[in-house]
Amino acid sequence: MGIRGRGEKFSSHSCLLADLLVLQWRKINRKHMDKILKIASDCVEKALKNGASAADAIVVEHSDLNVRCRMGKSETIERAESQDLGLRVLIKDKEGFRQAIVSSNDFSAKTIPQLVERAVSMAKIAPVDKFIGLAGEELLSKKEIDLDLCDKAEPEEKKLEQMALAAEAAALGIKGVTNSEGASADFDKSSVVLVTSNGFARTYNSSSYSVSASIIAGTGLAMETDYDYSVARHFKDLKNPEEVGKSAGMKAAAKLNPRKIKTCSVPVVFDARVAAGFLSSIAAAINGASIARGTSFLKDKMGQKIFSDNINIIDDPHIKRGLASKAFDAEGISGKKLNVIESGVLTSWIMDLRSAKQLGLKTTGHASRGTSSPPSPSSTNFYLQKGKQSVDELIADIKQGLFVTDGFGDGANLVTGDYSQGIYGFWIENGKKTFAVSEVTIAGHMFEMMKNLTPANDLEFKYGTNSPTLRIEGMTIAGL
Repeated sequence: MGIRGRGEKFSSHSCLLADLLVLQWRKINRKHMDKILKIASDCVEKALKNGASAADAIVVEHSDLNVRCRMGKSETIERAESQDLGLRVLIKDKEGFRQAIVSSNDFSAKTIPQLVERAVSMAKIAPVDKFIGLAGEELLSKKEIDLDLCDKAEPEEKKLEQMALAAEAAALGIKGVTNSEGASADFDKSSVVLVTSNGFARTYNSSSYSVSASIIAGTGLAMETDYDYSVARHFKDLKNPEEVGKSAGMKAAAKLNPRKIKTCSVPVVFDARVAAGFLSSIAAAINGASIARGTSFLKDKMGQKIFSDNINIIDDPHIKRGLASKAFDAEGISGKKLNVIESGVLTSWIMDLRSAKQLGLKTTGHASRGTSSPPSPSSTNFYLQKGKQSVDELIADIKQGLFVTDGFGDGANLVTGDYSQGIYGFWIENGKKTFAVSEVTIAGHMFEMMKNLTPANDLEFKYGTNSPTLRIEGMTIAGL
């Protein structure tokens, strides 16, 4: 079934046909999901019969269609489909549980009993872990939440090809752009089934569309590259390919003829793309597993003010069409909107059952897992609330400073809090971006950066972790 292009008009007959096709898709999909749900349930039931004290099974099905082009010609069209089953078996010991995980992409009636037998045998000789276990029934998600994560329409290869070509053509039309590393358009769809021996059995579907372009400006030793992309759960929320390509081309061309600057200490402004990476470091630093291991520079900061009063950072798994949204976590628990930083104060870790038990706390419903790994804590839609100033207002009073548009290197050391990163960007003179800057490293400490941070009002939900443009006072710039 093709997708409806922007601006297309449909007769009542064609709309009715589309609605009937959607209903047919739902019927077929429900029947298939019931089949997969039964496979996962059978695994759990067989594990209990073979001696497991508890068990859970997760099934992930994934299909992907990708079209890539370069210099106006289609290079590759790839379609991939996969299915994976992960079975976790727990055997009770007086001090805790022994745990084993096995996975397979073979769902046949012959393989499943072998899979179960292997998992139980492995669990019997596994070390005891006093912190693991399944969620109590009182914690399990019981309410269906419609997050609208799946677009029922699936694109044709030709449509994706047109999108990729349009993105690249728009980029190549920008003055200064000389070449292309390629553009692509992608559609993928996933289905997840989770069944646990304590009564949880749920499924959900999700989809995503994306379009991207990676572009080269300049010639010879003076070449610069940059990229842009858009990704969305539903096609109609995706940016126009031409807009994505034009942005990528302009970013690359703007880097041309960079200059070097002297070592100094000035305000540094992270554009939203770079700021999202900085915010990801915050998410990692408040991850319950890191806190329990004592490997985070924030491990002793619960309840303390670590940002200024106007900073709020939120994790929300229930944003409609959110790129990291989910109705329930990998342990069957429904998370909730969580103010991890409230008026500058650290109020919560990001936790699953195990890390919460290690810390003597309650899970926040943030478990994630693959089919071959145990649950571990992970953020969902993680974002820093926007401020009141526009980006222009944010830099207006900066006599000399640096506007960072791209970075490379490790960034934050989450154990010590030290921050150091190579960057590309623009020098700020009297409140205006002037010339491009390269071969520069910025450095500081996360505590100081967090205390001296001011957000702009340009927050967009483009990724799983999102931030507005951020201004940070008094960072060290290592230049000439």
